[in-house]
Amino acid sequence: MDKNDFKSDTRYTITWQAPDGKIQPANIYVYRVFDSFLVTRTAGTDGLLRKITYPEILKIVSAKETEPNQRYCVPAPLLDEKTWRDRVVMEHYSSSPRLGK
Repeated sequence: MDKNDFKSDTRYTITWQAPDGKIQPANIYVYRVFDSFLVTRTAGTDGLLRKITYPEILKIVSAKETEPNQRYCVPAPLLDEKTWRDRVVMEHYSSSPRLGK
């Protein structure tokens, strides 16, 4: 996998190798796409913001672009590449403005 396989503001179902070494399915929302990693939110589990590198992603099962009114909002500085240089996981709550939260 590489940068060209992913787009921002898109939901993906993937097979990935978690940091603990287990291979598992994951539903992710991609906030930003960088040259060596993605900034994502895992859906349906802990909801944490995560940095996922391309070698960790084994397969893309499905992809669905998110409508503008259903995109998750996070402050822009949290999505900067320099913020994620030494970080793998971040806890931050976000929601869609359409959901009224």
